[in-house]
Amino acid sequence: MCSTRAVTELQATTHTIEFPYTRTLGPVIGPFLTGLRDGRILGIRCRDRVLVPPQEYDPETGDALEPPLVEVGPAGTVETWAWVSEPTRKHPLDRPFAFALVKLDGADTAMVHAVDAGSIDAMRTGMRVTPRWRAERKGRIDDIECFVPEGGAA
Repeated sequence: MCSTRAVTELQATTHTIEFPYTRTLGPVIGPFLTGLRDGRILGIRCRDRVLVPPQEYDPETGDALEPPLVEVGPAGTVETWAWVSEPTRKHPLDRPFAFALVKLDGADTAMVHAVDAGSIDAMRTGMRVTPRWRAERKGRIDDIECFVPEGGAA
Protein backbone atom coordinates (compact mmCIF):
# COMPACT_ATOMS: atom_id res chain seq x y z
CA MET A 1 0.00 0.00 0.00
CA CYS A 2 1.35 3.42 -0.94
CA SER A 3 1.16 6.31 1.36
CA THR A 4 0.78 9.85 0.14
CA ARG A 5 2.24 12.84 1.83
CA ALA A 6 1.17 16.39 1.54
CA VAL A 7 3.63 18.47 -0.41
CA THR A 8 4.88 21.36 1.65
CA GLU A 9 6.53 24.54 0.47
CA LEU A 10 10.21 24.03 -0.37
CA GLN A 11 12.73 26.02 1.57
CA ALA A 12 16.05 27.11 0.16
CA THR A 13 19.14 28.66 1.57
CA THR A 14 22.34 29.97 0.03
CA HIS A 15 25.79 28.95 1.23
CA THR A 16 29.13 30.29 0.13
CA ILE A 17 31.86 27.72 0.39
CA GLU A 18 35.32 29.22 0.62
CA PHE A 19 38.76 27.86 1.22
CA PRO A 20 40.70 30.86 2.51
CA TYR A 21 44.38 30.21 3.07
CA THR A 22 47.68 31.95 3.05
CA ARG A 23 50.90 30.57 1.71
CA THR A 24 54.44 31.62 2.31
CA LEU A 25 56.19 32.09 -0.99
CA GLY A 26 59.46 30.46 -0.05
CA PRO A 27 62.88 30.55 -1.71
CA VAL A 28 61.66 29.69 -5.25
CA ILE A 29 58.28 31.34 -5.85
CA GLY A 30 59.16 34.47 -3.84
CA PRO A 31 62.16 35.42 -6.01
CA PHE A 32 60.21 34.53 -9.18
CA LEU A 33 57.43 36.98 -8.26
CA THR A 34 59.93 39.61 -7.12
CA GLY A 35 61.64 39.22 -10.49
CA LEU A 36 58.33 39.85 -12.27
CA ARG A 37 57.82 42.98 -10.19
CA ASP A 38 61.28 44.10 -11.32
CA GLY A 39 60.66 43.26 -15.00
CA ARG A 40 62.71 40.03 -15.05
CA ILE A 41 61.61 36.44 -15.68
CA LEU A 42 63.36 33.73 -13.69
CA GLY A 43 63.56 29.96 -14.00
CA ILE A 44 65.19 27.23 -11.95
CA ARG A 45 67.74 24.61 -12.97
CA CYS A 46 66.54 21.03 -12.74
CA ARG A 47 69.28 18.61 -13.77
CA ASP A 48 70.12 19.69 -17.33
CA ARG A 49 67.00 21.80 -17.88
CA VAL A 50 65.65 25.22 -16.87
CA LEU A 51 62.01 25.20 -15.73
CA VAL A 52 59.86 28.31 -16.23
CA PRO A 53 57.96 29.19 -14.20
CA PRO A 54 60.25 27.77 -11.54
CA GLN A 55 58.99 24.89 -9.46
CA GLU A 56 59.86 23.90 -5.92
CA TYR A 57 60.11 20.21 -6.77
CA ASP A 58 61.44 18.21 -9.71
CA PRO A 59 58.33 17.17 -11.69
CA GLU A 60 59.83 13.75 -12.46
CA THR A 61 61.46 12.71 -9.18
CA GLY A 62 59.77 14.90 -6.57
CA ASP A 63 63.18 16.02 -5.28
CA ALA A 64 63.33 19.55 -3.85
CA LEU A 65 64.84 22.16 -6.17
CA GLU A 66 67.04 24.83 -4.66
CA PRO A 67 67.95 28.34 -5.82
CA PRO A 68 69.75 30.11 -7.36
CA LEU A 69 67.26 31.05 -10.02
CA VAL A 70 68.42 32.01 -13.52
CA GLU A 71 67.15 34.80 -15.74
CA VAL A 72 65.50 33.78 -19.02
CA GLY A 73 63.93 35.56 -21.97
CA PRO A 74 62.33 37.94 -21.96
CA ALA A 75 61.55 37.00 -25.58
CA GLY A 76 60.35 33.56 -26.53
CA THR A 77 58.62 31.36 -29.08
CA VAL A 78 54.97 30.29 -29.22
CA GLU A 79 54.84 26.49 -29.14
CA THR A 80 51.06 26.10 -29.41
CA TRP A 81 48.02 28.29 -28.86
CA ALA A 82 44.23 28.52 -28.62
CA TRP A 83 42.28 31.58 -29.79
CA VAL A 84 39.74 33.28 -27.49
CA SER A 85 37.38 35.17 -29.80
CA GLU A 86 34.92 36.31 -27.12
CA PRO A 87 36.74 37.10 -23.87
CA THR A 88 34.76 37.20 -20.63
CA ARG A 89 35.34 39.56 -17.72
CA LYS A 90 37.56 36.91 -16.13
CA HIS A 91 39.99 36.76 -19.07
CA PRO A 92 43.24 38.75 -18.95
CA LEU A 93 42.36 40.93 -21.98
CA ASP A 94 39.09 42.58 -23.02
CA ARG A 95 39.58 41.88 -26.73
CA PRO A 96 40.22 38.68 -28.72
CA PHE A 97 43.58 37.07 -27.85
CA ALA A 98 45.35 33.72 -27.67
CA PHE A 99 46.30 31.60 -24.70
CA ALA A 100 49.68 30.20 -25.66
CA LEU A 101 52.51 28.07 -24.42
CA VAL A 102 55.51 30.41 -24.68
CA LYS A 103 58.99 28.92 -24.40
CA LEU A 104 61.25 31.74 -23.31
CA ASP A 105 64.83 32.03 -24.55
CA GLY A 106 67.04 30.03 -22.18
CA ALA A 107 64.14 27.92 -20.85
CA ASP A 108 63.44 24.27 -21.57
CA THR A 109 59.76 24.37 -20.62
CA ALA A 110 56.96 26.65 -21.78
CA MET A 111 54.70 28.83 -19.68
CA VAL A 112 51.03 29.55 -20.35
CA HIS A 113 50.20 33.19 -20.93
CA ALA A 114 48.08 35.49 -23.07
CA VAL A 115 49.30 36.71 -26.46
CA ASP A 116 47.84 39.89 -27.93
CA ALA A 117 48.50 39.29 -31.63
CA GLY A 118 45.78 41.66 -32.83
CA SER A 119 43.92 39.02 -34.84
CA ILE A 120 43.71 35.28 -35.28
CA ASP A 121 45.34 35.69 -38.71
CA ALA A 122 48.45 37.20 -37.09
CA MET A 123 48.79 34.36 -34.57
CA ARG A 124 50.92 31.33 -35.41
CA THR A 125 52.97 28.56 -33.87
CA GLY A 126 56.66 29.45 -33.97
CA MET A 127 56.11 33.21 -33.79
CA ARG A 128 58.48 35.23 -31.64
CA VAL A 129 56.94 37.21 -28.79
CA THR A 130 58.05 39.61 -26.05
CA PRO A 131 56.31 40.56 -22.82
CA ARG A 132 54.19 43.67 -22.45
CA TRP A 133 54.80 44.67 -18.84
CA ARG A 134 52.23 46.47 -16.72
CA ALA A 135 53.18 50.04 -15.85
CA GLU A 136 52.59 49.33 -12.15
CA ARG A 137 53.81 45.90 -11.09
CA LYS A 138 53.02 44.10 -7.85
CA GLY A 139 54.94 40.82 -8.01
CA ARG A 140 52.22 38.71 -9.65
CA ILE A 141 52.07 36.64 -12.84
CA ASP A 142 49.86 39.30 -14.41
CA ASP A 143 52.71 41.82 -14.09
CA ILE A 144 53.23 40.51 -17.61
CA GLU A 145 50.01 41.91 -19.08
CA CYS A 146 50.49 39.65 -22.09
CA PHE A 147 53.00 38.78 -24.77
CA VAL A 148 53.02 40.59 -28.12
CA PRO A 149 54.62 39.77 -31.48
CA GLU A 150 58.33 40.62 -31.46
CA GLY A 151 59.14 43.73 -33.45
CA GLY A 152 55.52 44.83 -33.75
CA ALA A 153 52.88 46.27 -31.49
CA ALA A 154 49.52 44.60 -31.29
